[in-house]
Amino acid sequence: MRRQTATGGSNSAGSGRALRLDPLSLPVSYSAHDTRADGGIRQIELHRERVVLRRAVSGMRMALNLRVSDFLGIALREIDDTQLMLILLHRDPSLSIPLCVSEDDEEIVAAWAMWSETFALPQLQEPKREAAPRRRRRNAIRSRRPRFLMRRRVGAPLNPVSIHRGEREIIARD
Repeated sequence: MRRQTATGGSNSAGSGRALRLDPLSLPVSYSAHDTRADGGIRQIELHRERVVLRRAVSGMRMALNLRVSDFLGIALREIDDTQLMLILLHRDPSLSIPLCVSEDDEEIVAAWAMWSETFALPQLQEPKREAAPRRRRRNAIRSRRPRFLMRRRVGAPLNPVSIHRGEREIIARD
């Protein structure tokens, strides 16, 4: 039988009210907003060593079991001019997890340090997002030649044929 855990309060991560999870009361289970999931909600279980994300996409239910060490760190993100959010940052943005939303700067900084110490992850300041430069795509002609040969120059033919243009040809007939 699974251990029953208290939820992180009546406020879900997607609600308009502030989300405040306590890092000292782990494990905790709560729901958060997810644009890709059916119904727009995913269930999150936070433990000291792992994170379990449960959601359904196109009718397919899935549970992702991730180690906390797979995450990059605890990041501070600005939601708007007044609110700040702490997230457990992952390389894949859809796997990042909200931890705390607050308008109070002192409260968010204290929570940032506590979450960082609890998970033994670095504190990250998430920069303003800018559009990523467009990646170069492979050329259709490039695929005709092996990749390592693309670096080599094509050599000259062994027997170059001399072509004389604009001159009269002399033909010897027998």
